[in-house]
Amino acid sequence: MVRSKTSKAKTGARKSAAPARGSSRAKSTPAPRRRAAAPGISRIDQEATRTHGYFVRLGYERTAQGTWRPRHRAFFGDASHGGKTKALRAAKEWLAEVIGED
Repeated sequence: MVRSKTSKAKTGARKSAAPARGSSRAKSTPAPRRRAAAPGISRIDQEATRTHGYFVRLGYERTAQGTWRPRHRAFFGDASHGGKTKALRAAKEWLAEVIGED
């Protein structure tokens, strides 16, 4: 196999421009995953129905029809609690109260 001078020049230029292995170049990291607020608390953001807040579910039980549903459930809306942070705080307080009752 015979290479021409132009192909050698191009190959050599590519090798010198690329960083060496083990060099300290920036590596892309995956985007951080959003952590759940707490077990049993879910964030609801539905633009179509203008529903924004936290939904809390706890203690599943079987119904007479044989399906499962949460024994305790509550919704904490952003608008009714004064923002996301206050709604989350209210949801955590309610969850702690319900867990204390069981």
